[in-house]
Amino acid sequence: MVKSTITRRLTPTMKNYELTIAPKQKWHLVSLKELWRYRELFFILSWRDIKVRYKQTFLGIIWVIFQPLATTGIFTIFFGRLANIPSGNLPYELFVFIGLVFWIFFSASVTAASNSMVENVNIIKKVYFPREILPISAIITSFVDFAIAFLVVLIVTFYFGFVPSPTIFIYLPIVILIIFLTSSGIGLFLASFNVRYRDVRYILPFFIQSMLFLTPVIYPSAVVRDSFRPILAFNPMTGVIETMRIVLSGSGRVDLGVLFISSVFSLIVFVIGLTYFRVTERFFADIA
Repeated sequence: MVKSTITRRLTPTMKNYELTIAPKQKWHLVSLKELWRYRELFFILSWRDIKVRYKQTFLGIIWVIFQPLATTGIFTIFFGRLANIPSGNLPYELFVFIGLVFWIFFSASVTAASNSMVENVNIIKKVYFPREILPISAIITSFVDFAIAFLVVLIVTFYFGFVPSPTIFIYLPIVILIIFLTSSGIGLFLASFNVRYRDVRYILPFFIQSMLFLTPVIYPSAVVRDSFRPILAFNPMTGVIETMRIVLSGSGRVDLGVLFISSVFSLIVFVIGLTYFRVTERFFADIA
């Protein structure tokens, strides 16, 4: 292990102190203690991103709900009315709106996290801090947008005459954790890859668009053949969206098997993304 020791004298009234800078152990994926020490940086970066995002926009924060509402209208016309895709016991408008709000949270988190390292290259080169703060703070910013949009989901749910199940207080934190782990894992991986190869900016929109149609946002998983459903469950967003539709409608039983598979796979994605980030982060300042 390479260690360097810096000893400085602050003031006559203060004792000498030692600052030891040492490489992290390879098996040490994340230091919660260190992240907690930099907790104020999370707030500063997230607040900065929120202000920049809506600066000089006419509608401001209304864009958070405009996108899912407008997309819901388009999908309802083409997939609900013309294609007549089934939506179970929910009106198709509510069915697709619930799916879109959670999907947009996921896709916005992945996109923001993937670009976070490149967009903050000047900070990376000048100041030390845990690099994973940048992708994670970008996801926190997306979570603020999601929280506002989810309130609108509740209003629309009540408007259509549905009362969410009390289990929403159990399942909502679980699905948010699944989205956080999945988007963090993919975001950390792509953020690292993006530092070296800027192809990510071209691959990412295609990836997000493809995943939308591989996720039961505009269709229920019930229309998929039984033999393909376990494969569909490997997509963590399948368990998230299917679970929240059941919980928000207040009827039916949550498929715990699908939710469990989605949870495990989201954890695997997170570990893989964080491991790749750890391996490559020491080169960020040199090649960014």
